Amino acid sequence: MASAHNSNDDTPDWSGCIVAVARSQDRQRFGELFAHFAPRLKNFFMRSGATASVAEDLAQDTMLIVWHKAGYFDPARSSAATWIFTIARNLRIDLKRRQRDPRLLEEFYDLAPEPMPSDQVLSAERAARVRLALEQLPADQADVVRRSFFDDAPHADIARALNVPLGTVKSRIRLAMQRLRSLVEDIK
Repeated sequence: MASAHNSNDDTPDWSGCIVAVARSQDRQRFGELFAHFAPRLKNFFMRSGATASVAEDLAQDTMLIVWHKAGYFDPARSSAATWIFTIARNLRIDLKRRQRDPRLLEEFYDLAPEPMPSDQVLSAERAARVRLALEQLPADQADVVRRSFFDDAPHADIARALNVPLGTVKSRIRLAMQRLRSLVEDIK
């Protein structure tokens, strides 16, 4: 089993993790990257003035870009940390621009294509299947999924509201998502 550490010493090989994600969509290596960089990214965004929930969202957005764009990473040109924090810096700049001029978002949405009627039918069908699948989850799992995905509440806020540890919230979401995937796996 590969890990983020070099075989010669205990120095993390974050570049190797990104390369593994690019080559084979290695979820374990991405998990190592995420566990290391997400908290640092959140702190980075909070130091630049973002609220905790916005910082958490931006950190997750950054790591999502890392997952999708890992093939563009060149370890010969920069370190993994430099590459990841460059992505984060660009997201922060984009956020600042949107905050200064909300019309930038309006222009973005004006350029979005209108959905086809068939897309709307499929979307309604998917939503109905997901709602039905949610009803089949244990109540505690369904509750955290609704709060997280429908109410867009950060995990830490959910934990406080339910008076449970943060790890419990994350476990419930993970278990719920596994169950939902199995219940709606044929939805495209």
